[in-house]
Amino acid sequence: MLSAAHNSAKTSPMLIRPSTIADLPEIQAIYAHHVLHGTGTFEETPPSVEEITARWEKVTGAGWSWLVATDDTGVTGYGYFAQYRDRSAYRFAAEDSIYVREDVRGQGVGKALVSALVQAATASGFRQMIAVIGDSDNIGSIGVHSSLGFRKVGVLTSTGLKFGRWIDTVHMQRALGDGDNDVPA
Repeated sequence: MLSAAHNSAKTSPMLIRPSTIADLPEIQAIYAHHVLHGTGTFEETPPSVEEITARWEKVTGAGWSWLVATDDTGVTGYGYFAQYRDRSAYRFAAEDSIYVREDVRGQGVGKALVSALVQAATASGFRQMIAVIGDSDNIGSIGVHSSLGFRKVGVLTSTGLKFGRWIDTVHMQRALGDGDNDVPA
């Protein structure tokens, strides 16, 4: 899966592609920034490159997608999907996770990644995609998901405590492919 989109703030086009092990240090740096400064994730200590590698291997080893957005400055964002929960009944529901490098937020990187993940999860046979978004004030992620057909299906209030305040968890969902119109064989 390769796609290119023009990133107006850069001179080179944005490329969405499958991640490689060589991308993991940049992925770790992006995520570490969000852990230390944001409420989109409830982790409070940035995982090491080794831990990110283990997570990447679990996702890609299961045949799910872990994508990166790149331009001439390197990795500008990443996203992946995995089965929503481990139990077999969830085998047609995917959950996406997206993180964008701070200096390119608001430039379409997150939307391009979510769009590519929706396509990849649909092609993999998933019927629903769920976004679990940290912080009901996370208007960027909520807006990106809404613009791609996700609808808010619930808010769990005060489920996280980070930076000395309670943080909500927003759940959004969209059907993929035939959704629940039939039962897969």
